[in-house]
Amino acid sequence: MVGVTLERAIELLTAHVNPIDETEDVALLEAVGRVAAVDYVATFDNPPFDRSPLDGYAIRSEDTTTPTTFKVIGEECAGDFFTGEIHSGEALRIMTGAAMPKGSDCVIRQEDVELDGENIFVSQRLRHHENYCFAGEDIKAGALLVAKDTTLTAAHVAVLASQGFAQVKVYRRARIAIASTGDELIQPGTELSAGKIYNSNLYLLAARLIEMKFTPKILYNLPDDADACAARLSALEVDLLITTGGVSVGKKDIMHDVLKKIGERIFWRVLIKPGAPVIGWTCGKFLGVALSGNPFAAYATFELLTRPVLAKLTRRADILYSRGRGILADDFPKRSPGRRFIRAKVAGDKIFLPNRHDSGALYSAVGCNALVDIPAGSDKLSAGAEVETIRL
Repeated sequence: MVGVTLERAIELLTAHVNPIDETEDVALLEAVGRVAAVDYVATFDNPPFDRSPLDGYAIRSEDTTTPTTFKVIGEECAGDFFTGEIHSGEALRIMTGAAMPKGSDCVIRQEDVELDGENIFVSQRLRHHENYCFAGEDIKAGALLVAKDTTLTAAHVAVLASQGFAQVKVYRRARIAIASTGDELIQPGTELSAGKIYNSNLYLLAARLIEMKFTPKILYNLPDDADACAARLSALEVDLLITTGGVSVGKKDIMHDVLKKIGERIFWRVLIKPGAPVIGWTCGKFLGVALSGNPFAAYATFELLTRPVLAKLTRRADILYSRGRGILADDFPKRSPGRRFIRAKVAGDKIFLPNRHDSGALYSAVGCNALVDIPAGSDKLSAGAEVETIRL
């Protein structure tokens, strides 16, 4: 089988994704990073009353046409409410955020008056509504606070809190499972014996999903046995299963046999390097993406293929990667007969390359924040060449 382009693979995978519709109500602080399932509209003006923006004295501007002495008739702090009225020649000591008293139309800073017992002397002229905040200056009743399908940030939470919302209706969390096949894999913390390697791929995928605010279900080492593997996977209640290993044509590359038992293949092989032997598949209950067992190949294809799937599944546009362009600071000495992605570090408009680029190398990905997208048929690339990048 020749395979499909990266863009076609993404198209085929996302065509099998239905965005999550189930919702739940969560406490306000638990909503950070979640996706709003309904529109939220302001029910009242904020601030709900005219207020002072500073510490000073509330007075009438018409009394300041000439230098004047005012009698201080009281004091109001934020949270208090003065029920009286300011008349000509009167002032109310007022603190930042306190409601403007009836009869006043401006505030003079406390440092701009001369205090004499219960009186203040004002020598400057104030304008109508000088140092004055109006009700609804921040939010008007009826304003859209949060649109449906918005990924909620701290700012959204603060705005909702300012309107008194204690709970938020959000879509339920995505159920994502990850697994690695291979009898050679053992878990960190156990003794490394002959012929075994630690399962770094599983931790790579788990950590990346956690960075994206998901809580993956981790299936530790799937056996290199198609029947046992199929039985374990078919019992899953998830939206998406991501696996590494078992996708090529070796004796123990079992994922093809697993799919014959429990699923249907959408495609096999993507026309990129590294990570070409990817399988997109479905079993009806969930979508599956089976990645290469080579560490960097798994990393690259996870970023390229599963992020669009996750974005559609969860309605989170922030998961989608962005593209840009930059200038290579280093040579890339290999020809690229087919489309190739290499790891890189973007700093400003410069793109720096690590020393190693083989699909099994993991350490050289440390510090990298991008992939360079090299078109098929490219020759060696020299420092100074302009290239396209995908930011991770």
